[in-house]
Amino acid sequence: MTPPEPLRDVIARHGLQASKALGQNFILDRQLLARIAAIPGEIAGDTIYEVGPGPGGLTRALLDRGARVVAVERDPRFLPALAELGAEYPGMLEVIHADAMRIDEPALAGRGARVVSNLPYNVGTALLLRWLTADWPPWWQSLTLMFQKEVADRIVAPPGGGKFGRLSVLAQWRSHPSVAMQLSRSAFVPPPKVASSVVHIVPGNAPKDVAARSIEQVTEAAFGQRRKMLRSSLKSVPAALAALEPLGIDPQRRAETLAVADFVALARELG
Repeated sequence: MTPPEPLRDVIARHGLQASKALGQNFILDRQLLARIAAIPGEIAGDTIYEVGPGPGGLTRALLDRGARVVAVERDPRFLPALAELGAEYPGMLEVIHADAMRIDEPALAGRGARVVSNLPYNVGTALLLRWLTADWPPWWQSLTLMFQKEVADRIVAPPGGGKFGRLSVLAQWRSHPSVAMQLSRSAFVPPPKVASSVVHIVPGNAPKDVAARSIEQVTEAAFGQRRKMLRSSLKSVPAALAALEPLGIDPQRRAETLAVADFVALARELG
């Protein structure tokens, strides 16, 4: 079998370059891309939803593992290269030219799809929050996502430290995130200013009688003024403030000292 054209050559042939404005950074090492594509486990026959495929490096790695890929690309410059890739894998790649923040993912990929993506840095956190706060069980079976290392550290952070915050709680209250791989700056072209990590998230059971909007409201208030004590930061959420002492939570504590279960209990009071 003829080996695939080096990604560097694909990029050069199409006159492509990463857009800083769109948060693009490419991985050219096909062995590394294959390792990322293997993180979700066996995906042959599965549908993979990919945001920002760029020149198609990770896309090819997913196709090589037997997955059907639905890829959303906002930047029209990459469409010809992706069309070539689609011709190599007939019926396996669907490319949608659209803004990933404005589409209906379940309608495109279907329930049970896996999300695997080297997310553009400028929309990565917003997309993650959208997927974490959707209806539960979610439409996705798992998320395998590239983030700046500092963002990944916040997603998996335990309570009690400066990295634990709103993103930590939203990721952990009904799903299970873990750092699956760490990558140095040199793995990308152009090299970003910081290291990156791949985070793998699988959904868990949602606590009973707790709405996502309530968790969002409580964490936004608590961590919006994280240096303040809860008795001050939760004033905008009276039901949560009133529930502190009945739940055995000292109002003089700060948000980062609470466990995820404490935020769940407070959110339950909001109904």
